[in-house]
Amino acid sequence: MSDNPEGRVTTAAHGHLLKITIDRPAKYNGLTPTMLRELAAAYTLLEREDELWCAVLLAEGKHFTAGLELSKFDITDPLIEPGQVDPLDLQGVRRTKPVVAAVHGICFTIGIELMLAADVVVAERGVRFAQLEVQRGLMAYGGATLRMVERAGWGNAMRYLLTGDEFDGATALRLGFVQELVDEGQGRAKAIEIAERIAAQAPLAVRASRRSAQLAVEQGPAAAIAALPEQLASLAASEDFAEGVRSFKERRAGRYSGR
Repeated sequence: MSDNPEGRVTTAAHGHLLKITIDRPAKYNGLTPTMLRELAAAYTLLEREDELWCAVLLAEGKHFTAGLELSKFDITDPLIEPGQVDPLDLQGVRRTKPVVAAVHGICFTIGIELMLAADVVVAERGVRFAQLEVQRGLMAYGGATLRMVERAGWGNAMRYLLTGDEFDGATALRLGFVQELVDEGQGRAKAIEIAERIAAQAPLAVRASRRSAQLAVEQGPAAAIAALPEQLASLAASEDFAEGVRSFKERRAGRYSGR
């Protein structure tokens, strides 16, 4: 664990999986500008390295994050630098590869927004959520106003966006903010298990599946349908599809290359 007062974000590659870890436990993993830049650099690494097919977002210590350390930020400045992949998946360079997040302890403000920007979220029982910006004269500006409504519907989103009230893991599961709720201490292992399961699949097919769903959410079903022929033609011409057919015939798991 880091003793740097500014904190850090570390990365470690394990085969096709990239582990991204928030590391400032002495300050409840409160994010500093330095950490946010390092987080964007980690997501950029995931996107640019051909051998990295999936990432898992983790945090050291007892808490995922208490949020941004607001005194260190000018909220009118961009949160990321030009050319980096946005961990919040809102602007600039957007990632095409999946991320699984594991949250525990306190998960406030940008912590919720980071997990909602991920593709799959595992939460531990006992986790405390709050999108509490309105209690500090601010609004959520990392994607919560979009994604909470998308997942939970207008009234359910407003219930927490407009009050800043806390909610628990069972509520987050019910509202679709998290996909799995596990016992305390089991979140990291479960998230890595899911990420490894994703990374074992044909990566081009995984990315195409994610993109199709993303188009449907952001631009509507018609846009996703219109993109299908080109997506399918690209996959059909790939080495991975040929390997997928072979593995089906031979009744074995596919051995994919991402080509």
